[in-house]
Amino acid sequence: MKRDRPNEPTLFAGSVRAPLADRMRPDTLEEFVGQEHLLGSGKPLGELIKRGEISSVVFWGPPGSGKTTLARLIAHYTDRHFEPFSAVTEGVARVREIIREAEDRRGLEGRGTILFCDEIHRFNRAQQDAFLPWVERGTITLIGATTENPSFELTGALLSRTRVFVLEPLGPEDVRQIAARALERELGDDHATQGAMTDEAMALLVRHADGDARRVLNAVEATLEWVTAGGSSTERPITADVVEAVLERRVPRYDKSGDEHYNQISALHKAVRGSDPEGALFWFARMVEAGEDVLYIARRVVRMAVEDIGLADPRALVVANAAKDAYHFLGSPEGDLAVAEAIVYLATAPKSNRVYAAYRRALEAAREHPAEPVPLHIRNAPTALMKELGYGDEYRYAHDYEGAYVPQVHLPQVLEGVRWYEPTDRGYEREVADRLAAWKRAGEAREDAQAGRGSDPPHESRANSP
Repeated sequence: MKRDRPNEPTLFAGSVRAPLADRMRPDTLEEFVGQEHLLGSGKPLGELIKRGEISSVVFWGPPGSGKTTLARLIAHYTDRHFEPFSAVTEGVARVREIIREAEDRRGLEGRGTILFCDEIHRFNRAQQDAFLPWVERGTITLIGATTENPSFELTGALLSRTRVFVLEPLGPEDVRQIAARALERELGDDHATQGAMTDEAMALLVRHADGDARRVLNAVEATLEWVTAGGSSTERPITADVVEAVLERRVPRYDKSGDEHYNQISALHKAVRGSDPEGALFWFARMVEAGEDVLYIARRVVRMAVEDIGLADPRALVVANAAKDAYHFLGSPEGDLAVAEAIVYLATAPKSNRVYAAYRRALEAAREHPAEPVPLHIRNAPTALMKELGYGDEYRYAHDYEGAYVPQVHLPQVLEGVRWYEPTDRGYEREVADRLAAWKRAGEAREDAQAGRGSDPPHESRANSP
């Protein structure tokens, strides 16, 4: 049965009219658009709402994906009092007031309370803990809404007492349907059926929305206000030129410290690693358009050069550093092109993470063997006492040997024989692999030749060479 909206004030004649985005909130699940993965036939959230069996939950999703609307619908279907609360403008003192009211309501009316906490991630850990005892006792049903990753922003105690549902940005068809409904509501069914807006104008609105229902409804409202304020007739379809004149420059969905920041730099890095210049350029352009610090991106590009290209193409690091310096010198927008050039170079370069992997293994060994002494023969001996103690004894000075190579141990005894760096057969690293193999063969041959006549004589003049 369709229920009245919870706690929604009646708009009397002469009062300020509610925004279109608020007037268009659906009253039933059937009217809700989008989030089919949660609300479609047989899906868990939709079934729980219809049965009125919702316990405390957290809705995680981008702006305009329906978090607040779903919270209100839960109140509809469970017949609980709906108490909105913003973690941005209110604090724990207000939470205590709501709890007292909820206890009174439960005792006097036998009616539960839904505490809807918008932007719940804005509460610190101590503030989030204020919800815990009342959630456990059932005094309130907590519905939190957040645009940030709950794994990082909410406490483990709170997460253990709630169920997280992930909402996705609305698809283009969902946004189109919401915009069409709004036009029908504002202009009347007959006129809307004839086409209140051209296809090009609607497509522009959908692109502007970026999957955000609130944004498209605000845009529809602003467009209609523009048309009527300008004295134009709404009997003729609204064109793309009209919509374009109304809309401000589209602001991409991006937060320099939030999930989209990390998601998009991750996408850029993975596109470079995956040798996809188009994908890499797209995510670079998206971040630039969103206002990201290009110098930050340039630093990450340098990281990509050493992590994913490495010695397969040593020039990659040179190019990446040069791009960083060029951007620092030129600034935006001219310097953006230098970073874009480096990104394409890296995306199309041969790939190797063998140095990166070898270094990680060396770090693990260093942590596992933090106290192993340096072998005596590769220690420096600047004093007579140190020489007497054997520092530098039997050290072989590489430049005194053919090819400037002689096999000797440079690791603690416990690590002798390890092989952390194994070059690939791609790019310059193929030459590195051939060189290492040649040194190994030459060393084995030299050791075999010297096996019958003892070790090489020490080179006293080189004993103190670092």
